Amino acid sequence: MKKEEAKVIIDIRNMYKIYEMGSEEVHALDGVNLQIREHEFVAIIGPSGSGKSTLMNMIGCLDTPTSGEYILDGISIENYTENELAHIRNVKIGFIFQQFNLFRRLTALENVEMPAKYNRVPVEERRARAVEALKMVGLGERIYHRPTELSGGQQQRVAIARSLVNKPPILLADEPTGNLDSKSGEEIMKMMHQLHSEGNTIILITHDNDIAEEADRVVRIFDGRIHEDKQKGAK
Repeated sequence: MKKEEAKVIIDIRNMYKIYEMGSEEVHALDGVNLQIREHEFVAIIGPSGSGKSTLMNMIGCLDTPTSGEYILDGISIENYTENELAHIRNVKIGFIFQQFNLFRRLTALENVEMPAKYNRVPVEERRARAVEALKMVGLGERIYHRPTELSGGQQQRVAIARSLVNKPPILLADEPTGNLDSKSGEEIMKMMHQLHSEGNTIILITHDNDIAEEADRVVRIFDGRIHEDKQKGAK
């Protein structure tokens, strides 16, 4: 019996993002079509100005296209309000950023709790979730440390724990090793593989070929267009 294909969880159809720069139009995305299935590990790679960050913002519902359609988990989000998009960002997508984006005055535990707090999860439950997520990333002994008391690699682990606290099916990682030394970067990538093995859909945005090759599928974007979409092992 033929193995059933995983369902398409992200479906971007003929997407354009056009910016007005004086008298010129800049096509940050120029007719992009992209499908990502549940449980895939995909790297989107391109140089600065290629459109990869714009595409990331579209996938993460952080921006809206000039034209085209985005179907997320079977539902077109074209006419969603900002509140509805914020709910998607909080529940369906976990974000991991290069700059960590942690609140310096809050403890690791308080930082990780924030998405659950926005989602109105009761205090005791969100606290338990945050502790569980921090233990998962190996920081169970440092839950009361503030970002200034943690190394770069540890801060990124806190950011990963924060992305997991609402148990989203999709993790969107923007240059997650970009601010780390090579050893910490390797540890973070091992964590990405572990999260993928546990069932998460991983979308990794990078400019680094070595990091991209860690993924099972590599999508190369240039001048706002997808130039290559290759599965690992495919010729």
